[in-house]
Amino acid sequence: MEIIQKFGLEAKLFLFQLINFLIIVFILKKFLFAPLKKILDERKRKIEQSLQDAENAKIVLENASEEKKNILAKAKSSADTLMATVKVSIKETKEKAVIEAKQRSEQIIDEAKQKAATEFESMNKKIGKISVDISGKVMSKVLSDLFTETEKQKLMSRALEKIDENIKN
Repeated sequence: MEIIQKFGLEAKLFLFQLINFLIIVFILKKFLFAPLKKILDERKRKIEQSLQDAENAKIVLENASEEKKNILAKAKSSADTLMATVKVSIKETKEKAVIEAKQRSEQIIDEAKQKAATEFESMNKKIGKISVDISGKVMSKVLSDLFTETEKQKLMSRALEKIDENIKN
């Protein structure tokens, strides 16, 4: 006790200050530290949740990026396949069109040749007929003085038949 009195402490005052201190600690703990601790815990939980969400978002983003690459690769592959198919189809169509054009041109040429041959034959017949008529008139004039009418008719018909046969051959 002497030591306490040497420092100038009074026991009652010290006890009273100790009780005040404990009351203040209790009040601070009850009304300040508990809500503050609760707020800090809630904030810590939200930060951890945010970090976890960010990590999940990163994983989802990586998966989406990988899926995007796969989709693009598939689309490119499909486009390449489609382009190859189109090129083959165009080549086949072009070849088919060339073949059809050749066939059509050959057909047109054949038709023109047939038409020309028919025209040539028709013209030959017309020319032959005209030449027969002219020959008949010439012969009639030449023979009119030398033969009688019936002899002239026989001679002319034989001559015309000969000319007609020559024209046909």
